[in-house]
This record gives sequence, structure tokens and C-alpha cells, in this order.
Amino acid sequence: MVIYSVYVVNKAGGLIYQYDNYVPRAEVEKTFSYPLDLVLKHHDEKVVVSFGQRDGIRGIKFIVLADPRQSGIDALLRKIYEVYSDFALKNPFYSLEMPIRCELFDQNLKSALEVAEKAGNFGAGS
Repeated sequence: MVIYSVYVVNKAGGLIYQYDNYVPRAEVEKTFSYPLDLVLKHHDEKVVVSFGQRDGIRGIKFIVLADPRQSGIDALLRKIYEVYSDFALKNPFYSLEMPIRCELFDQNLKSALEVAEKAGNFGAGS
């Protein structure tokens, strides 16, 4: 299963953190000329957007873009909140509502996403 991206949005609606977990690699760079000949097709696969808001921090929203078959998104959102609380809020150099620039937050978020993807879910015991 795939978790595409994680976003953290503050009370005012500003993006304070973005992590693209899965970025497809372009094999060949293509150039286009105007006008573009585009054909849009409807595909059955969709991206699931999960919103999470924890009681401890009103207004902060954690958003995960994931494959619809990915299970355990609610538990993953709880883990992301835990990582945010432990490594961003407890950082004396971090100010609320400001962009998150903390290496420990990045490392722990990446490890939580790896665990969630490998397991196909994010169990309560993680």
C-alpha cells in the first residue's frame, strides 16, 4: 500500500508542513509545445484524503493522502499527532503556527510512514 503525502495545516489554514512520501520518478523528461493535445480519462483508482484533528491542539489539522486500500489511517494520524507533540511542540525553538523545521520530527514521521506502509496498516501496538 502507498501513503503519498502528509500535510499539517495550522488554524489559519496555512500549510506548516508538507512531506511527499511517494513521488513517481519521471523516466524521460518531455517537452511540449502549444497547443497541448490532452485527453483526460476517468480512472477507477482514487486517492483517499483523511483529515485528523486531535483534542489537544485545536485548529491543527493533519492530512494524509493515501491509497484507498491502505488501512489503519486513523491510527497513523494518531501516531503523527504523537510525533508532532513530542518533536515539534517540545522543541524550544518551535513557535506555534509557524512552519515545522525539526530534523527529529522529519525522521520520526518517516519511520512511522515506513512502518505503516510495510504493515499495510498501522496497528495499535505500534
